Amino acid sequence: MKRIGIITSGGDCGGLNGVIKGAASMALSHGATCFVIPNGYAGLYNLVDFDKLTELTYERIDEIDANLAGSEAGHSRVKIKKIEDADKYLRIKKGLEKFKLDGLIISGGDDSGSVMVDLTEHGIKCVHAPKTMDLDLQTYSVGADSTINRIANFLQDLKTTAMTHNRILAMEVFGRYAGHTAFRGGVAANADAIIIPEIPCDFDILYQHMKQRYFKRIMNSDVRAGTYMIVVAEGIKDASGADIVDESAPVDAFGHKRLAGAANYVCQQLSKRLKADPSIHDLMKKTGMFVKGINENPEVRAVTPGHLVRCGHSSAYDVNFGQEVGAGAFLLLNQGIIGVTVAGINNGKVRYMDTKEAITQRHVDLRQVAIYEALGICFGRHTGTITAEAEKLTGETFRHL
Repeated sequence: MKRIGIITSGGDCGGLNGVIKGAASMALSHGATCFVIPNGYAGLYNLVDFDKLTELTYERIDEIDANLAGSEAGHSRVKIKKIEDADKYLRIKKGLEKFKLDGLIISGGDDSGSVMVDLTEHGIKCVHAPKTMDLDLQTYSVGADSTINRIANFLQDLKTTAMTHNRILAMEVFGRYAGHTAFRGGVAANADAIIIPEIPCDFDILYQHMKQRYFKRIMNSDVRAGTYMIVVAEGIKDASGADIVDESAPVDAFGHKRLAGAANYVCQQLSKRLKADPSIHDLMKKTGMFVKGINENPEVRAVTPGHLVRCGHSSAYDVNFGQEVGAGAFLLLNQGIIGVTVAGINNGKVRYMDTKEAITQRHVDLRQVAIYEALGICFGRHTGTITAEAEKLTGETFRHL
């Protein structure tokens, strides 16, 4: 392998520039060269029409700041299989031949990984560096730690405005149908409740938890100040079990609807219960907040930071991991090991697994959830479920290593 193409694809996140630097630097140390194929799979499909590619020389690598999130290589959401061109794979191969590229290093999540599998099956040599802030691959994925840290920081910051106004606040975060970022970000920020797709939310339980904790905080405060903070994963279902989506937005290239409105839905459910609860007016009077016709119930607000959780800077862990999997991807490709996902480098060995297996969606382990429920965080389910999950832990809780 002397000339390698690098593609980043799917959603942007922290650590991707680390992947690029790691792959390109390892290639140079082995007498090979990496080239950026810009704009993800769209760039790969149009490669045959390019006049030149950016070569990642030592000088050009030095210009890439691995601490910045996003990708110098650019992204697009394109599913090669869906392109209406009978000769699409031949077109891609001609582009690779034009620039004498021996193989590809592709960094992306499950959708991008599925395209990489498709390319491999059509005779194009590829290795996958796992990337998704959703943390739902079978391996750790670049971007997750950066996003979880930003979620935690945003929620901590929002407490200042929520405390000032005695608001109940629900913050919605990315993650589609896996709740890892909401779960870990919420725990790190001391959220009162975390609502994730893996656990159907009983809003009566969430309401009672909120009501008790919220009013207790205000009553115990010498300035009658308190809040209740909820993290909501975007992929939760409504009461009928349907996705909460933005119907005005078209599906993307992979057939995904745009998820939107989960936090608003949670706020609606809590507001409805507050208005119907006859004890709320008395509690509001005890806390000194009640004003008839104006301030009769606590205010419940939704906040959606959106792309702010995936932009900006990478965490130190993602910079490290990104460079390692980028380097590992080149080493595998150079050994002729293709169609695989890099899991990491440990004890001097590059760990990898079949990409078809690696991109199988992984959900939050409910046994882990049970630990934090026992510590007082509400996940919108009955405490009897907590006991059942905790019992599953008992056999594995104490193990001598």
